[in-house]
Amino acid sequence: MKLVIAIVQSEDADRLVSELVDEGFRVTRIASSGALLRRENASLLLGIEDRDLQRVLSIIRRTCRRRKEVVIPYAPAMEPGLLWMPENFEVEVGGATVFVLPVERIVRVGDD
Repeated sequence: MKLVIAIVQSEDADRLVSELVDEGFRVTRIASSGALLRRENASLLLGIEDRDLQRVLSIIRRTCRRRKEVVIPYAPAMEPGLLWMPENFEVEVGGATVFVLPVERIVRVGDD
């Protein structure tokens, strides 16, 4: 068994959760945010069988695409301690960061 933790941009999260549920996977969505750009994202948790890993990764790959966006930097007075960049800059956002961890067992309370 595996625990899959997928950190995705909020813009992709709704569609990804729908795709996963449509394929029969149970998924938990936790709101989170990235530290560098202070953008909202989502952390998705899935407990899956080993045989389903490639199918889950395939769904994530086709749903979460990278794209470029122009970022307006925060002023230092608004966010102390941040590296301040005086001009807007382009960054690549989207895609997914996926962690796959071995799990000894999954217990679903209430399913007995």
